[in-house]
Amino acid sequence: MPGIGGAGGEGTVVRRLRRLYDRRFPPDDLPPRESLPRYVAPLPGWLEDLGLRLVWPVVAANLAGTAFGFWFYRFQFSITDPLMWPLTPDSPLATLFVALSLALWKLGRSNGYLNALAFFGCIKLGAWTPFVLLAFPAEYPAGSLAALGPVGFVWEYGLFVFLVTSHLAMVVEAFLIHRYAAFSVGTVGLATAWYTLNDVVDYLVPVVGDPHHTLLNAEPYLGPGRGFDHTVPAHDVAAAAAVTLTVACVFLALATRVHKLRTRSGR
Repeated sequence: MPGIGGAGGEGTVVRRLRRLYDRRFPPDDLPPRESLPRYVAPLPGWLEDLGLRLVWPVVAANLAGTAFGFWFYRFQFSITDPLMWPLTPDSPLATLFVALSLALWKLGRSNGYLNALAFFGCIKLGAWTPFVLLAFPAEYPAGSLAALGPVGFVWEYGLFVFLVTSHLAMVVEAFLIHRYAAFSVGTVGLATAWYTLNDVVDYLVPVVGDPHHTLLNAEPYLGPGRGFDHTVPAHDVAAAAAVTLTVACVFLALATRVHKLRTRSGR
């Protein structure tokens, strides 16, 4: 009977693909999934396992995102004093942190400080960027989009969709890290200090020149030598979002630690 044969053939193909997947990405070296509350471990188990089993493609994607991010920041680098460059490309550094965190875990050399920096960075920048893109979308003068032509139009909106979705994916991968990270007080303290420093120089007390936060569509460019107008309300809204997310990261990291300790002690 053709129908039965077809179904059997399809099942054979699926089984062969599963065996190939298991051979290439073995599940037996994954850290165990602890019983943690949903708010610190929101991903389903199968998605956590998938992300960790495909760790090298995930690392490669993050390194590609890091390279693209540095390219994307090329204009901001050009108007920023080189002294402040380490504090300028927030999202590319976050994807670099998570790529190194995952790679070192896979190589058996997990680093607690990188784990915490990656966790903070992916949640904070992964959520902050879509928020400001949606809250302060680019405004185009009448007829300007039509003047771009089909390719330019697709580029503008394609880039917008890519930035939103890729940053949301950063939030997702942040919740892989608890599988192999302990989030000690010291490592959380370092990550807190780094991202608090970012908030301070980005919005409050720029060390050199203007505030160093990622450029916002709502902040008008005043011209060469004058930078951007940081007095608009969008600046304060973006700052409030950044600080709120930093606090949220501290809470989630320490809550994860507390629940892990309780689970291991049997409480």
